[in-house]
Amino acid sequence: MSIPKEILAAIGMPETLDTPLGQFAFPDGLPADDSTDGLYDALDLIRAVEAFLVAMPAASLAAIRAGLRNVGVTSARQIGITDPRFNSTSLYLTPNTDTTYGHTFLDLDTDGPTVVEVPPNALCVVDDFWFRYVTDLGLSGPDQGAGGKYLFLPPDHEDEVPDGYYVFRCPTFTNWAMFRALDGVEAIRRIRVYPLSQAAYPPPNEFVNLADRPHNTVHANDATFYDEVDVVIQEEPLDSLDPERRGILAAIGLVKGDVFGPDQRLRAILAKAAPLAAGIARALAFRPRDPEAYYYPDSSWKRLFIGGSHEFLREGARLLDARAAFHYLATVVTPAMAQSPVGTGSAYAYTAEDADGRWLDGGHCYRLRLPRHVPAKTFWSVCVYDCQTRSLLATDTPYPSLSSLSGTVVAESDGSTEVWFGPTPPPGREANWIQTVPGKHWFTFLRLYAPLQPWYDQTWRPGEIERTG
Repeated sequence: MSIPKEILAAIGMPETLDTPLGQFAFPDGLPADDSTDGLYDALDLIRAVEAFLVAMPAASLAAIRAGLRNVGVTSARQIGITDPRFNSTSLYLTPNTDTTYGHTFLDLDTDGPTVVEVPPNALCVVDDFWFRYVTDLGLSGPDQGAGGKYLFLPPDHEDEVPDGYYVFRCPTFTNWAMFRALDGVEAIRRIRVYPLSQAAYPPPNEFVNLADRPHNTVHANDATFYDEVDVVIQEEPLDSLDPERRGILAAIGLVKGDVFGPDQRLRAILAKAAPLAAGIARALAFRPRDPEAYYYPDSSWKRLFIGGSHEFLREGARLLDARAAFHYLATVVTPAMAQSPVGTGSAYAYTAEDADGRWLDGGHCYRLRLPRHVPAKTFWSVCVYDCQTRSLLATDTPYPSLSSLSGTVVAESDGSTEVWFGPTPPPGREANWIQTVPGKHWFTFLRLYAPLQPWYDQTWRPGEIERTG
């Protein structure tokens, strides 16, 4: 009895299979000797690309910590700050230039349980070493902006927990603490980080000004990316990562307790996989195919957290593309950025396209109209970034941005605000102009701090970026 051809075509394998990864032979369904190695190379390439996309959060934090260490922030006792504001001197993923930042890494393995004291009117976040949310501190945290003491416990902590703290058990030993204080530099300098064992007499913190000390905190796009991920794998508990992602990483040799030493064949594959994965991440970030990535159906303005979930979940499913796109462009994971009550947290919209769908070009002049009554209780800002580094665009000013905090923004007669972009300012528009660089593409973020109801119900929306010359 022979099998009908249509069934065999559906369940069998053709003699020759042409794929984007090569041509493979299967005589009577069996992989040919000279195809087997190629098939395993293809599998390793696929797994390495997937490893890049799912482990990007870890590589990003490993790169941030390495960047801090390179400028002298080597322990939680030291806090890097940007005095007076963030600027384009260093490479960071899409920071803003309007507030003073501080950050450090909690080392719960070395220091044990660690106390963080924040001042009033602060916006602070702690994420674990896989870039997962631990807690907000300050206005969006349990102290609700009054200031308070937080205690972070290592994953293996078994001792009694004292009273008087907001207590959080962390899945990882290393945790990134990011601080913003709306009251400026002096408020940042009131932050305290110290081991619980020294709570009776806390040692002073050292504040290292990062503003004019060039350093890189952006993860690699070449094969060294996988070495950055290995740092996190080796340092953190095995169960700090789910078995599925552990399996993808293990498939290319990233295993806790093992030396990551790919042979020549695998290293060549990793060298191909990393830039391919980075290219995919750029497509996901700048031209997403999920309709929910766009704020409006006829607009290029995009959202960072699709579905309003800081865990990148929709109907119980992990939005893998959304998570990859976010971590390729940004840092800091908190519900306050994804979905927060009206008048709290922050909202973000970004685009690299003009009103006609063309990439924004640093050699041309553009206009962005913000209708009157921008729905931001605290302030709004517009920052410009380099498409290659996803960091602040390097121009003649270290602050490629415009903000309602500046006090110099000029409104139109109807109350709207026009933001101008280009290599030179249009006559009479200098106060509302952000410089761009001929020969470089750029993208921008519109930020609303403490967004109001018109942002959420979309009765207010930003204009598209229009090319004017």
